[in-house]
Amino acid sequence: MPDLKMPDINNVLIAGNVSSEPTLRKTSSGTPVVNFYIASNRKYRDNSGIWRENLCHVGIVAWHNLAETCVTTLQVGSSVLIDGELSSRNWKNDDGSTRTIVEIRARRIQFLEPSKTNDIEELHGEKNDANEVLPKEEKETVQHVEPTEFDFGYQNLKI
Repeated sequence: MPDLKMPDINNVLIAGNVSSEPTLRKTSSGTPVVNFYIASNRKYRDNSGIWRENLCHVGIVAWHNLAETCVTTLQVGSSVLIDGELSSRNWKNDDGSTRTIVEIRARRIQFLEPSKTNDIEELHGEKNDANEVLPKEEKETVQHVEPTEFDFGYQNLKI
């Protein structure tokens, strides 16, 4: 079988409501990081035609200015749309057992409700046309392109 090169795609887009208070920490080098959970639900009909709901709690981690913005803006119940990537990490417990967690590392978070403070953009970044607060490091690289059809940004992907 010829060598098959798989594209490196790791992209998650999820909407939900914040289900735990965002917890801000700082790394040993002083980099801010925040962790929180969102609850995303899916409604569907089962085989007997009854509407059911599937609730999924997902861990979110955000870094740098985005982390600080989350702490000042989000509270339990806030609606958010998160664009990020899946990330896993391992650690050892005190009893020697290894634990693994899979979470979403947020690249962008769109706050779907009015913020608690009006000057979030001045403190932590700039808002774009979609009401997303972009970290200061990323605002120069974001371009707004009008899609003509469904455009997932993979037109030039060579497999």
